[in-house]
Amino acid sequence: MSTEPTRSCCTPGRSGSAPAALTLTVAPPRAAKGLLQLPGGRFLMGTDDPVGFPADGEGPVREVEVGPFRIAPTAVTNAQFGSFVKATGYLTEAERFGFSFVFEGFLAPETAATARSVAGVPWWRAVGGADWRRPEGPGSSVGDRQNHPVVHVSWHDAQAYCEWSGSRLPTEAEWEYAARGGLEQRRYPWGDELTPGGRLMCNIWQGVFPTLNTAADGHRGTVPVKSYRPNGHGLYNVAGNVWEWCADRFSPDFHRTGPRRDPAGPPDGDRRVMRGGSHMCHDSYCNRYRVAARSSNTPDSSAGNIGFRVAAA
Repeated sequence: MSTEPTRSCCTPGRSGSAPAALTLTVAPPRAAKGLLQLPGGRFLMGTDDPVGFPADGEGPVREVEVGPFRIAPTAVTNAQFGSFVKATGYLTEAERFGFSFVFEGFLAPETAATARSVAGVPWWRAVGGADWRRPEGPGSSVGDRQNHPVVHVSWHDAQAYCEWSGSRLPTEAEWEYAARGGLEQRRYPWGDELTPGGRLMCNIWQGVFPTLNTAADGHRGTVPVKSYRPNGHGLYNVAGNVWEWCADRFSPDFHRTGPRRDPAGPPDGDRRVMRGGSHMCHDSYCNRYRVAARSSNTPDSSAGNIGFRVAAA
C-alpha cells in the first residue's frame, strides 16, 4: 500500500488503497431531517464558457432531467459529524492513514518544516495527525468551528455518515441543478458577476495565490455554513468554502453520450466527482467555484478543503 501524496488539480490525493474499511454496527439509520424539497425537472447542465476547463469535461451544454429529491441547505458541519462519530465510534480514513493534506499557510512553522510537500503543488503538505478534529494537525481544534463544514473527510467517510443519517450523496446532476438555484446557464449561483456591486458573494481566495491571502471576507479558511446569501433554492455556499463530494464516478467525457434522465455517472472509474470549489480557489489558478466547474479525487483522499452535503429521495 502506498500513502504517498499525488497531485490533483485542486486538492491532493492519496495513491494506493485505504486501510480496511470499518463496518458500522449501529441501530437502523434515522430519517434524514432538515432537507430542502426540490421538484426536479429539466435544466441545461454544463457549460461552454471559455473561462472554463474543457479537459475537466465541463461541456458540452446538454439538457438533463432530474426527478424530485431533497438536499441539505448546507454542508455537513463539525457538530453534525461529531454526533455521528460519538454515536458510532467511526474513525475517518485520515485517522486510519495517520495523515491528511493541509495548506502550508495554515501550519505552525515547526509543522510545516517536517511535513512532506506534494510535487507540483508545494503549498499542500501531508501532515501527520491532521484529521477532522485537528484540521491543521496536532495542537489545532474545531472547538470554535462547530458550525463550519467538516473537512478532512474522504468519499468513503461521507458515505458512512450518509448510512448513519438516512441520507445519501447527491448525484452530480442533482448537485448542479440545486446549485444553480433556478438560474439558467449563469456562471455563478447568483448570476454572471463574481462580485456584483463590489459585494463578496462566496468564500474564495482573496489576494495573490498562494502567497498572499488578504482575508477580505474576515476568514483565511472556512466560514460558517450559513455565511453569505443562499441561492434561489435555499442552498448556502455552493460556490467556494469547501469542495463537496458527489455520488458519481468521474469521467471527462462519459456524459457526452450518457443518460440524460437522472444521470449517475459512469459505471466504473477510480475517482469520484467533487463540486463547488473551495476557500483556496482563485481565478489565477483554479476558478472552479463556477457552478458548472468540476473536479475529482480518489475516494480515500482527504484535505482541509474537502467536505460534503447530503441528499435523499
